[in-house]
This record gives sequence, structure tokens and C-alpha cells, in this order.
Amino acid sequence: MKSYFRHSLWHMLGFLVFVAVFSAIVMLLWNWLMPNIFGLSCINLWQALGFLVLSRLLFGTFPSGWMARKEMDRYHRHPLYEKWAGMNGKQREEFIKNKHRSFHGYPFGQEHFHNENNSEQ
Repeated sequence: MKSYFRHSLWHMLGFLVFVAVFSAIVMLLWNWLMPNIFGLSCINLWQALGFLVLSRLLFGTFPSGWMARKEMDRYHRHPLYEKWAGMNGKQREEFIKNKHRSFHGYPFGQEHFHNENNSEQ
């Protein structure tokens, strides 16, 4: 239990350091560019953190790189994707021709579904 607490304490500390560094980078970039280009005032570290939170709320998740990779991994592990990747051209044409018989989007006809239920009974 002590090890778990230490482990999560280090993670929380690392996250806080990351947030502070990222906020400092935003603050420095803002103070370097915005007053000269648009005539806006300089901001402090807390305002930079608030700006990051506001941008997160308005524009979605950041960093989007790992989220996008996570979603793609989940999509590519889908059983239908694997089944499609294992089909040859003729099987794919047959699948497309029979897609109107699919059951909730799965690549088998209703007769397969009924056979599967009948075998369980």
C-alpha cells in the first residue's frame, strides 16, 4: 500500500510540474508575441493556466496526438476490421452483395444468427 501511495504521489507531482512548465511556456510565448503584434497586455502564470483550461474547454482535448492514436488502435482491433483484412477479393464482393442481410452491422446474414441460436437450444 505504501508503494502504491508513493507511486501515485510521484505521478501527481510529475503532472503538476508538467502543468507548470506548460503554463510557463504559454506565458512566455504570449508575453513575447501578443503585446508586440496586437497590443495586448502581458499575462502571469495563473492567467496562462486559465487560458489553457479555457482553450481545453472550448476546443477539446490536448494533446490530441495520444488520443487520436488510442482511438485508431481501438478501431483497428475491431473484429470486423480484422475479418475484412483477412478476406480476398471474391469474399469482399460477396460480403458487399449480402450486406443488406447483416444483423446489427455484423458480417453474417440472419440465417447464420438463427442457426447460432438454434444450436444453443
